[in-house]
Amino acid sequence: MNATTVPPTLLVTGGAGFIGSNFVHLLAEQRPDARVVNLDALTYAGNLENLRELEGRANHVFVHGDICKSADVARALAACGKGPLQVVHFAAESHVDRSIQSGLPFVETNVVGTQVLLDACRARGVERFVHVSTDEVYGSLGTSGMFTEDTPLAPNSPYSASKAASDFLVRAAVHTHGFPACITRCSNNYGPYQFPEKLIPLMIANAGENKELPVYGDGMNVRDWLYVRDHCEAIQAVLERGRPGEVYNIGGHNEYPNLEIVRLILKLLGKPESLIRFVKDRPGHDRRYAIDASKMERELGWRPRYDFVTALPLTIRWYQSHPEWLQRVRSGAYRDYYAAQYGAR
Repeated sequence: MNATTVPPTLLVTGGAGFIGSNFVHLLAEQRPDARVVNLDALTYAGNLENLRELEGRANHVFVHGDICKSADVARALAACGKGPLQVVHFAAESHVDRSIQSGLPFVETNVVGTQVLLDACRARGVERFVHVSTDEVYGSLGTSGMFTEDTPLAPNSPYSASKAASDFLVRAAVHTHGFPACITRCSNNYGPYQFPEKLIPLMIANAGENKELPVYGDGMNVRDWLYVRDHCEAIQAVLERGRPGEVYNIGGHNEYPNLEIVRLILKLLGKPESLIRFVKDRPGHDRRYAIDASKMERELGWRPRYDFVTALPLTIRWYQSHPEWLQRVRSGAYRDYYAAQYGAR
């Protein structure tokens, strides 16, 4: 960057959630010259305590708002000012079990919200838009093979169907309007700040309290595990060097059955496997996901830096060193943080 270049402003949607907040922290570390406007509705998975370290920083602006509401998106874009603008779109309902209970909130946020955001960003004339999606849009794999960017979409849950629909909306904006967007599809993330309804933080939390660890079915559903720092660095690479209109798969090269993950967590915590309880399988539970991330590696020079054997202990230590964060999330007390200011209860 030369001395006359104006650093871009970045609009991050869903930046108080798990992956979004990790990405905002990465920006603060690697792009301290950039201004970050963080738009988040603070639903149950949005936690402003994830951003405490950034409080008071002039170049981090939090906007409490909903991507489904054009007025809220307009407020966030106004906070970005008139200079060059890049957008990273994390905001989504993302928990499969909740989507099985009711798919409507997933359609509202993931589909309607994405279209509202696309329309506003297209009118604003953003220079780059990265839409963060999931490997779940591809459906389920057998015992061999991997998802590539050309794998047909075959979502099997209301959550993944809503994400596939949002992917198609982004694709349509690129094709119809020449919108400068990329789509990323990642494998299962884990790491700091993950809401403890997800497998790894739930198992860490339960094991720490000597509670039962529920495992769906036979526990042999396989996922490719991606440390959240690797994911955020991959998104940064797509933001900086990705080709508009392209899809990029992001994977960790760490395939493990859920049961093996649970056993490894118990071993690392020195807890007995007798805490494991097999429960009725989730409806439509995809058997296996695996990501081919060779396009990311070939075109953008990105590779994951953390293998599972290294990053899982890092993740456990993070939760162990942040017991108050975990307790407040599990009790719901985190919702009180800034609740009076933002009405986020």
